[in-house]
Amino acid sequence: MSEPILSIGAARALHLAAQGMLQARRARATPGDVLAAIRRMGVLQIDTISVVARSPYLVLWSRLGDYDPCWLDALLEQGRLFEYWAHEACFIPVEDYGLYRHRMIDPGSLGWKYAGAWMREHPDEVERVLEHIRTHGPVRSADFVREDGKAGGWWQWKPQKRALEVLFTTGRLMIARRQQFQRVYDLAERVLPGWDDADMPSLDAARRALVLQAVKALGVARAAWIADYHRTRPPHTDAHALADAGLLLRVRVEGWRDALFVHPDHAPLLERAAAGALTPSVTSPLSPFDPIVWDRRRAAELFGFDYRLECYTPAHKRRHGYFTLPLLRRGALVGRVDAKAHRKQGVFELKALALEPGVRTGGRLAGDLASAFLRCARWHACSQVTLVQAEPEAFAGPLRAALAALAPPRAC
Repeated sequence: MSEPILSIGAARALHLAAQGMLQARRARATPGDVLAAIRRMGVLQIDTISVVARSPYLVLWSRLGDYDPCWLDALLEQGRLFEYWAHEACFIPVEDYGLYRHRMIDPGSLGWKYAGAWMREHPDEVERVLEHIRTHGPVRSADFVREDGKAGGWWQWKPQKRALEVLFTTGRLMIARRQQFQRVYDLAERVLPGWDDADMPSLDAARRALVLQAVKALGVARAAWIADYHRTRPPHTDAHALADAGLLLRVRVEGWRDALFVHPDHAPLLERAAAGALTPSVTSPLSPFDPIVWDRRRAAELFGFDYRLECYTPAHKRRHGYFTLPLLRRGALVGRVDAKAHRKQGVFELKALALEPGVRTGGRLAGDLASAFLRCARWHACSQVTLVQAEPEAFAGPLRAALAALAPPRAC
C-alpha cells in the first residue's frame, strides 16, 4: 500500500484536527467537554504564571471557548484527573495512571524533578510530614510554618515543601485538589483507593502506549517529535516497528525525506487531509505551554514558527515581552502578543503584538485577531481591549479599528 503524501498545509491541518483546533466550536461547552479535551491531548500542562489565565485554563479555552474554569478544578477533586510529571507537571486522565506508575517507582529517572539525595539525608523530616498527613489529613505547603529563618524562593523551599515534593514524585502522595491553585497533598491510597500495582502494565507496554498516545494527539508525527510529548527517556519504542506491526500508519510530507506517522484512529482524517478537505478556521491566542507550540523544534518544523518564551529572560534582553502568546490563525502561526489581563480595571491589554515576516496584513487578518482578542478578554471578565504597539506599525491602525468595530457599545 502506497504511503499518503500530504502538503505541509494538510499536515498542519491534520495536527490541528487531532488537537481539537481545526474548526471553531459552535456548541457551548459542558463539564464533560473539559475531560474530553484533556483525553484528546493526553496531558494538560500546568504553569502558575497568571498575567492572563493560567496555562491549563487558557489551553482549554482555546479549544472550548467560554467555559467555567472551576470545571477543571472539580475534575481533579473528583478523581477524574491526577497530577504527575508527563511533558512537565500535567493534569492527566486517571485511567492513564498505570502508564506513569513506573516513573514513581523509579523517580531517579526523572532527573532534577526528584531530590533523591535530599530525601536520603532527611528521612526523619520526610516521615514527620507523612505522619502529619496520616493523622491530620490533606495539607498544603503553606500549612507548614517556616522555622529555619530563611526567605522563600524557588531554590530555598522549606523542608516540609521538599518532603511533600519528593513524596509526590515517588507516588506516596498525590494531589487531592487545588486550593487557589495551591496543591493539596494527601496519601495516595486515599486519593486513589482502588489502585493495585498488580494492575500496572509492563514497562514495555507502558512505553508503547505512550508512543501511540503521542502520535494520536499529534495527528501526524515525525519520529523525532514523539518522545518529547511525554518526555519519555531511552530506550524508546521504535515507531517504525509499530508501523510494521500495523499499529501506526506511515505518511509522507512534501519536501520532507523521512516518513511520518499517523494513528489508525485518524485514518478518516488522514484521507480528508490528503484530499485537501481539512480547512482550519480557528483563530486564537495560545498558551506558551499549549501542545501545539510547547515543542519549539516541532513548531519551527511544522509551522515555520521560531518561538521563545522570554519570562525567564532578563527584561532588558527581551525581544517580544514577558509572556507572549502565539497567535494561531486559520492553520498558521502568524505572530505573538504580550498580553496582560487587568481584571480589576476590566482591561485586556495587548502590550506588544508582533506579526511574523511575510504575513499579509489585510482587514480580514485584523478582523480575525480582533474577534479572538475580544472573546478572550470577555472570558477574562474584561470589557475593553487596548493595543499599545504593533509590529509592523502599519497594522496597529487596522487592528484598533477592528477592535472598535466589534466591541460592544459602552454603557452610558
